Amino acid sequence: MAYRETEKMRQRKAEARKKIIECTWECVSEGGFRSARITRIAGLAGVATGTIYRHFESREDLFAEIFRLATQREVDKVAEALAVDGSAVERLDNALRQFARRALKGPMKAWALIAEPVDPKVEEERLVYRKAYANLFEQAIRSGITEGCIPDQDARLTSTCLVGAISESLVGPLSPTQTETPPGHDNNEDELVDTIVCFCLRGLTGTRS
Repeated sequence: MAYRETEKMRQRKAEARKKIIECTWECVSEGGFRSARITRIAGLAGVATGTIYRHFESREDLFAEIFRLATQREVDKVAEALAVDGSAVERLDNALRQFARRALKGPMKAWALIAEPVDPKVEEERLVYRKAYANLFEQAIRSGITEGCIPDQDARLTSTCLVGAISESLVGPLSPTQTETPPGHDNNEDELVDTIVCFCLRGLTGTRS
């Protein structure tokens, strides 16, 4: 007779998988992907290392799944920020500030998602993540062109430039090796966010406002 998995077994496996994901993200949040060792994850999750590999074919597959889940949350936050009332420029201003402030609030998490050297499978997910942001910005830019508050331009290319500019500008402040006061520990965070957003919108609109 063929083995048939019971509902109780399926539920137990689902709970174990969820726990592994939660503990992996806990490790990443504390020290980046480099600190998320399988033995440590297994210990936190209360499972054997072999159990992890029954749910994920490799360490890369586990990390790619973690990256997908974490970045989708961030993309959703930017989408929410773009859904507020106002002109396209105002909505983009709000979304860019949301992106920067969330990154500075959780610098290690943001570093892991934006710039930490990662395995090829995770890097592939990072490219998907950047494209998702670009797609959201592109829609807003097209709306702004239609509204007349943004000059006519290649919205797809400009959206990619926005993602690159805000991501690259945060690499230094988020880096675990930076020697300056960590973000959020002085009064420079608002100034940093203002500077980044001003640069992005100036490049987008061609104005100083």
